[in-house]
Amino acid sequence: MIWQRLKQFMAAVTAHISIAERVLLVETLSDGELLLFERMPVFDQRHCLDVYHTLVRNGYTDPLLLRAALIHDCGKVDDDGTSIPLPYYGIFVVLKALAPQLYARAAANGRGLLRPFAIHARHEGRSAALAEALGSPPEVVAILRDYAARNATARSTALHWADEQN
Repeated sequence: MIWQRLKQFMAAVTAHISIAERVLLVETLSDGELLLFERMPVFDQRHCLDVYHTLVRNGYTDPLLLRAALIHDCGKVDDDGTSIPLPYYGIFVVLKALAPQLYARAAANGRGLLRPFAIHARHEGRSAALAEALGSPPEVVAILRDYAARNATARSTALHWADEQN
C-alpha cells in the first residue's frame, strides 16, 4: 500500500500530458467537458487520463463511460478555480485510513486551511453537478452521479474499478 502511494505521488509530481492525449481529449470531450478537464491541475488530468487508459486497455469501449472517466475528478477544483494542493492528498490518505473521524470533522469544517478537505469530500458529487451544468449528456451525468452515490451500475462499477487501479 505505501509503495503504491509513493508511486502515485511521484507520478503526480512528474505528470504530463502528451500531444496525442491532447488530441484525444479534443476529439472525445464536448467543449464544456474540455473546460472542466482543463481547469484541473496536471496531476489530476494525468490521473483521469490514466483511468481512461485503464478502461480502454481492459476492453471498455463505451464512449459515455470513457468521457465520464476523463472528468470524474473535475469537482476537486473549487468554484473559484482553486485546486487542492498536492501535499493534501497524502494527508487525506493517512487520515482516512487512521483517523476517519478527524477527516470527516475537517471536511465538515471546511474553512481556511481545511477548505481542501471539504472540496475533496464532496468532489464526486460536484463533478456530476459541474458536468450537468456544462451540458454533458444525461448518461455521462448519471454515471458520475451513480459513482458518487456508490450506486453499483455496470458503468459506475467499471469507473470505480479503474479509479482504484490508479
